[in-house]
Amino acid sequence: MKKRQVVLSVVAALGLVLGFTVLSLKVDHITVSGNNRYTDEELIGRIFEKPSDRNTVYCYIKDRLKDHLTIPFVEDYSLVFKSLSELELIVHEKSVVGYVSYMSSYMYFDKDGIIVESANKEIDGIPRIVGLDYGQIVLHQPLPVKDEGIFKDILNLTQLLSVYDLNVDRIQFDARGETTLYMADLEVFLGENDNIDGKILRLSNMIPELDGLRGTLYLDTYDPANSGMAYTFKRKS
Repeated sequence: MKKRQVVLSVVAALGLVLGFTVLSLKVDHITVSGNNRYTDEELIGRIFEKPSDRNTVYCYIKDRLKDHLTIPFVEDYSLVFKSLSELELIVHEKSVVGYVSYMSSYMYFDKDGIIVESANKEIDGIPRIVGLDYGQIVLHQPLPVKDEGIFKDILNLTQLLSVYDLNVDRIQFDARGETTLYMADLEVFLGENDNIDGKILRLSNMIPELDGLRGTLYLDTYDPANSGMAYTFKRKS
């Protein structure tokens, strides 16, 4: 009887030690990768909202058994444990190439024209697309435009702008299929979609000359065979 009591006491003591150890394990170092829309602190604050969320065991079990939180502009995220106290938060952001204004909201769409997010504010770094002819917009459905090929043009253009680090506030498409970029006090008329790569390269090279100017630059006459040609710039007072 005494031997059994001793065994039970030892088991109870080990259980207490184990329980204390489990409760004391804490994730105190978190690195974040893959995020552009949020700061590291914002994402960590959303996912690890309560002190208990940082408990290593609870965090691990929760990550495996529960659905991940829904975060605007985030497709999903992964938690990779480096040790009992360190993990990496890998963010998989939604692919967004532009947005349109619709019924006092901003509807963001991906490269295929699928509406991936609705927000009540404009997000820096994503151009506003104007001039598209579309009907009723439904979240997670394609933006209902007459010419679906426009999304290929938008993707190509936004990728080029990103490559040359050109910050564009607005991209306008008119009924004739011609494009105008709006960059702070500058309007850049690109015209039709032909030779778009060369036009954006030329714009990138001209940016230092255009710094501080207000007006319209006409690149619709761009000729890849004439690298030294002059372009029209109309100042605005």
